[in-house]
Amino acid sequence: MDAAAHISLSELQLQIATLLDAGLPLPVWVSAEIAEAKVNYSGHCYLELIEKDERSAGGAAKAQARGVIWRSTYARLAPYFEHATGRTLGAGMKVLIKVLVSYHPVYGLSLQISDIDPTYTVGDMERRKREIIARLQSDGVWDMNRERTLPLVVQRVAVISSRSAAGYRDFMRETEASIYAIRTELFEAVMQGAESETSIADAFARIEARSDEFDAVAIIRGGGSTGDLECFNSYLTATCVARCWLPVLTGIGHDKDVSVVDMVACVQLKTPTAVAAWLCDRAAMVDGELERAALVLRRLCGEATLRAELRLQRLDSALKGAAQSITTSEQSRITIALERLRKGVEHMLQGELRRTEHLAQMVEGYAPENILRLGFAVIHAGGAAIGSSAQLHEGDTIRISMADGTLSATINEIERR
Repeated sequence: MDAAAHISLSELQLQIATLLDAGLPLPVWVSAEIAEAKVNYSGHCYLELIEKDERSAGGAAKAQARGVIWRSTYARLAPYFEHATGRTLGAGMKVLIKVLVSYHPVYGLSLQISDIDPTYTVGDMERRKREIIARLQSDGVWDMNRERTLPLVVQRVAVISSRSAAGYRDFMRETEASIYAIRTELFEAVMQGAESETSIADAFARIEARSDEFDAVAIIRGGGSTGDLECFNSYLTATCVARCWLPVLTGIGHDKDVSVVDMVACVQLKTPTAVAAWLCDRAAMVDGELERAALVLRRLCGEATLRAELRLQRLDSALKGAAQSITTSEQSRITIALERLRKGVEHMLQGELRRTEHLAQMVEGYAPENILRLGFAVIHAGGAAIGSSAQLHEGDTIRISMADGTLSATINEIERR
């Protein structure tokens, strides 16, 4: 090859730059994903832009380019974008940017960004959020944690937070000031950034291993930008919350929108302080219910006692009436019985008197003197009355008692029959 026919590298780079300037003389709108974003000390923002192959399982890069937002432009675009989306420009975001293609002989191809459409990013964020929700529903876990049963009093709480977070300090200050005994244990996790999802999932795994020691899980974080809170819109974090055996309380500290984690949690609250207040209020509510139940029980016992006293009084009155009636009836019966007994006794006595008189008459009729008057006599021998001739012998001296006197005689002859 003729050495005179070649061109230098700089000349080649100049030709490329000339062709690009001629082919793309005006800015164009380009959609891409931010792989990396850095703001240097001078205020310029440097981006690594990428387009992934959706058909690739690993999401391999289909195209890649460098982008730059000069300091003056970045100072205008950054707050505008953050206000519209609630997020700062960062890795993983899909953006629609207005770029001017430039080619530098040393630094190569770059895209000078002059504008950004936040509605595209918001739409992508919302699309990804809807996809995660649909996936959770398809997995059958969407309603799982919301259907967990909360104890009447939540006193043993596993807390997922960063130990150094202001929100955690606010939560602890509120619970420690409560008059109710709320026991908490911190399961520390990274609450923002690339490691947050796996760190929160690890905290849930540690809690699950000791689930019988707690009544609920509180996942708390103070306020921050939407980008800082993006881990709460992730499938992994939302799945951990949805599948947790314990009811989950969220206090993530953002008011603009509701995260997917909020949607699947048993109880959604706005801030860490609100979670602490909810725990105290629930204990106070149960305390009030118990106090009210005690008052009701006291009133019911008083009413039951009064009813029992009135019933006893009625029974006592009825018993006295019945006793009086029975006594009167028995007294009448006894009086009648006594009268009958008196008459019976009198009748019996009269009968016995008549019988006695009759017997007396009979006895009187059988008296010896009366019998002797009938012509009978009584023979005595040896001082005793003789009732048989066999008791006498010839020559015996006997006395014969008659009605009008006594005779003495000697037996000369005995004729026995």
